[in-house]
Amino acid sequence: MGGTTERRVGVYVCHCGGNISDYVDVERVVAAIRDEPGVVVAKNTIFACADASQSEMIEDIQRHKLDGLVVASCSPKLHTTTFRGVAARAGINPYTYTQVNIREQDSWAHTDDPAGATHKAISLIKGGIARTRLTEPLEPLVVETTRKALVVGGGIAGLRAAIGLADVGLDVFLVEKERELGGWVGRFGTMYPHERDGRELIDGLVAEVRGRDSITVFTNAELMARSGSFGNYVAAIRINNDLPELVHVEVGQIVLATGFDTYQPESGEFGYGIDGVVTLPEFKAMVDASSGPLTYHGRPVRTIAYIYCVGNRQPGGNEYCSKYCCAATVHASIEVAKLPGSVHQYHLYRDIRTYGKYELMYTESRKRGSVYMKFPEDMPPAVALDASGRLMVTTHDTLTGGEEVTIPADLVVLVTGMVPRRNEELMGLLKLPVGTDGFFNEIHPKLRPVETVVDGVLIAGACQGPKNSAESVASGLAAVTQSAAILKKGTAELDPLVATVRAVACSMCGDCLTACPYSAIEKAEVAGREVAAISPSTCKGCGGCVPVCPEDAIDLRGYTDAQIRAVIDSMLEEPVA
Repeated sequence: MGGTTERRVGVYVCHCGGNISDYVDVERVVAAIRDEPGVVVAKNTIFACADASQSEMIEDIQRHKLDGLVVASCSPKLHTTTFRGVAARAGINPYTYTQVNIREQDSWAHTDDPAGATHKAISLIKGGIARTRLTEPLEPLVVETTRKALVVGGGIAGLRAAIGLADVGLDVFLVEKERELGGWVGRFGTMYPHERDGRELIDGLVAEVRGRDSITVFTNAELMARSGSFGNYVAAIRINNDLPELVHVEVGQIVLATGFDTYQPESGEFGYGIDGVVTLPEFKAMVDASSGPLTYHGRPVRTIAYIYCVGNRQPGGNEYCSKYCCAATVHASIEVAKLPGSVHQYHLYRDIRTYGKYELMYTESRKRGSVYMKFPEDMPPAVALDASGRLMVTTHDTLTGGEEVTIPADLVVLVTGMVPRRNEELMGLLKLPVGTDGFFNEIHPKLRPVETVVDGVLIAGACQGPKNSAESVASGLAAVTQSAAILKKGTAELDPLVATVRAVACSMCGDCLTACPYSAIEKAEVAGREVAAISPSTCKGCGGCVPVCPEDAIDLRGYTDAQIRAVIDSMLEEPVA
């Protein structure tokens, strides 16, 4: 291997099981970077994240006395923590590691141009090597944490999270916007798959909350402000009583469990607005309230037509699948079949997604007489009134050759899914990002499923995407585990990749104060001069303050001006003919 004696870098290029190597010539890439300055080891690996590959890296680092590591694989969102751990276990500083993304930024983006993708991979990795040569050993920032937590939302996920946090010995503040705890589940009767009454389930959880002195409940209340930094937040809670009151509490973690809203059809959408056309939540309430034969406005219901995927999986609308609606509707149809009297039930669907064990409910529903009819995606059902004023639903059933079928119905149920709850104030307050679907975004759905990009703010339940009650509880408990792991220790470690100010160069023009979205910069006095000061525990390392500084007084650890220039220079290098 060629290179310089200043740094000893190991480079590993991942095949990613074909995700990269199907479009990037990995062997050619390794050959091209083998003689880069500082490179001592250059290898390719089928799966860099596999235990065997990690062990090989550790062995190479120790055998060749490496002091820098570059892994060219997938997104840093996935495995930065993984390979920092490899570096630490091998005895080198974790922040001398660089991950180069040649999957999302290269192979997946250029599947039609393998030669170009290979050339781009070489350039990206050269940039990563150049950055690594200039890395400095950094140590995590250690902050003391307040052993208290704030849970926003008193639905099933929030209640279960509050109980879990209290059970591990933490004080909890539970804030609910409504006057009563319980959320959607508190309005339901019998629920799938456990056949438990939702109201009774919530009553039990509320009794557990009220029975714990370590949980303070604020109903008819809202989170209005948040100050401080990770591990030591001060939350302002407004209680909307006759005389509004503002309460300030100190917490180390915030768990958001603000729930969801249900899709509200437009007037005329699948007949919505016509008497007898109802949404799934309205129908659920009707079934829950029935002990005798099902009626609607005093009239007996003999025929029901369910229209699936209303408001979901629609181009130009909510394109995602809410996934719970199919199972909820199938379960409701079983409950209807158990009521006295005979009811004909027709399910008009594009696809049925009663996933997992819920498939058994689908089978039971059919055995109890429900008829399932699959309509073409481009020919949805039409709902109208006939001359006598009766509801008529017209559809095409692809299961019987695509013939047109008209169903006289007493009730039409629009199977509506979940939509994100409007939380603009909360989003702005906590600086939380949302996905294209409008729900709060976790860092990674598998590796970090309840963490957000804002340290100390976790999400649980259906505020991060459609979930049923069991899945919401599971994510609430995951938030408990994540919070307890940090707060029970009393201290937490933060990334040291934060912005720093050279006070001697700072003119305190104020540009950085307005550029920082996290309010991490404030004025301070140094040697009789007013300069900018950055709070390391509040700074997120976004770098937004760096380019606006007219004096070049701000730098970002791990991504210094010198490192960025080295990356650019190495990627622009052209071979001499």
